[in-house]
Amino acid sequence: MKISRNFGVYNLLINQVSKHLYQYKMVATSFVLSVQFLIHGAAVSRPSKDIIAEVALLVAQGYKSITLLGQNVNSYGLDKKGEELSFAQLLTDIGEFGNRSKKEFWVYFTSPHPRDMNDEVIEVISKYKVLGKQIHLPMQSGDDKVLMRMNRKHNMEKYRHIVESIRRLIPQATLFTDIIVGFTGETEEQFENTRLAMEEFKFNMSYTAIYSPRPGATSHRWVDDIPQEEKKRRLHVLTNELRKHNFPFNKKMVGKTVRVLVRGTDRKEGFLSSHTEGKLIVRFASENQDLIGQFADIKITSATDFSMEGELVKVKSLEELVS
Repeated sequence: MKISRNFGVYNLLINQVSKHLYQYKMVATSFVLSVQFLIHGAAVSRPSKDIIAEVALLVAQGYKSITLLGQNVNSYGLDKKGEELSFAQLLTDIGEFGNRSKKEFWVYFTSPHPRDMNDEVIEVISKYKVLGKQIHLPMQSGDDKVLMRMNRKHNMEKYRHIVESIRRLIPQATLFTDIIVGFTGETEEQFENTRLAMEEFKFNMSYTAIYSPRPGATSHRWVDDIPQEEKKRRLHVLTNELRKHNFPFNKKMVGKTVRVLVRGTDRKEGFLSSHTEGKLIVRFASENQDLIGQFADIKITSATDFSMEGELVKVKSLEELVS
C-alpha cells in the first residue's frame, strides 16, 4: 500500500490497469481501498487477507471512513470461487474486525452492480456497526428496454427486489443511485418510467448525467438522436423529482441528534461540514479546525433538499465511551 502526503491531503494509488496506476485524492481520515485489480479489462479479486490487514492498518492510523472500491465491487470473489471469500464474507470479516477493535469507523463500498447484489450482503450490513448504512445502487434507467440497450444486465424487477430488501432489513439506510437521461432511442414513455421509478424508490441522492456517446462503447455507433435541449429538460425533471423526496426525509431529521464525521470547512463562513453515516451533508457553526476528522453529535435545527444544519452537542469518541 503506497501513501503520500500532500498539504494534509492523502494520495493513494488504488487501482491497477495492466501496468498503469491511477491516483485518487482523499480528505484526511477518509480512504478508498481497492478490492479488485483491472487487468486487460477483467476484474481480478485481491487476496481478502490483504484487504482486511489494510483495513486494520488504516483504522490503527486513525482513518474513520474507508470505502471499498471495485469496478463491480460486489462481484468480489466470483472470479476465484472456492479459493476466495465472497463479498458478503469479506464484509463479515471486516465487521468482525470492527467489533474486536472497539474503534469507531465506517466502511462503505462502491459501486455495486444490481446483477450481483443479494440479500446476504444486505443482511451482513444490517448486523455490523462499522458497515455504513448507505448503499449506492446504480439504476441508470427505470425502463427495461433502455437497460437492455445499455447492456446493464439487470431489470427493474431485480432492482425493485433489492430496494425492498434494503428497506426491510436496513430501514435506516440511505439509498443513492446513478441515472443517465437521453440515452440513444429513449422515448418519452421510457423516460417517464425512470421518473416513476424515482418516485417509487425515493432516493436520498441521485447522480444524474446527460448521455453522451463514449468512444469504444457499442452505443457510440448509434445515432445520438435526443436533442440536447430535451436531455436538459429531462435532467431538470429528475432533479425536481429528487427534491420532492429527499427534502421530506431531511426535514424529518430536524430536532434529532445524529452522529457525524466532520470533513472540513464549509462554504458557509464560520461553519464546518460533516456527513452522517448515511452520507447526508450536515453543516454546523464552528471554526475549531481540531474537529476535522473527528466524530461528533449534532442536533439538526433546519433542513433543505440537499443538506441539513445543526448545533454541536458533543465530541466524544467511541474509544472514550468504552474506556
